[in-house]
Amino acid sequence: MSNESEMVDLGREVAAELGAGSVLGLVGGLGAGKTHFSKGLASGLGFSGSVTSPTFSLVHEYRGGRLPVFHFDFYRLDSAEALLGIGWDEFLDDGGVVIAEWADLYPELMPEETRWLRFEVRPDGSRGIEEVTAL
Repeated sequence: MSNESEMVDLGREVAAELGAGSVLGLVGGLGAGKTHFSKGLASGLGFSGSVTSPTFSLVHEYRGGRLPVFHFDFYRLDSAEALLGIGWDEFLDDGGVVIAEWADLYPELMPEETRWLRFEVRPDGSRGIEEVTAL
């Protein structure tokens, strides 16, 4: 993908495939497109508001669409216990779509049915994304 809007469009496309309880584990470095993909995904599920990275708040909730979206960023978490302390298990059970950026930091807390997506910045500056079965 050569620009941010293409990553947003891809998120919209993936949203059409998701149902209640879907969990996406997003993996990749800073600037690889995880948040733009998440913007498109929330939009594709019918959320019309602003979608931003939850880096400092750890989780954002987007409601009002076909399904609620719970957008996590594990980057600043100190431990798996901290994630559990903010209600990780409750979000997984809430019947929405869970997106976890930097999910590879705590893979042991991700459900078995997690759909893993690896994002990368290519040498030419474009972005790539691939679905992987294991980390």
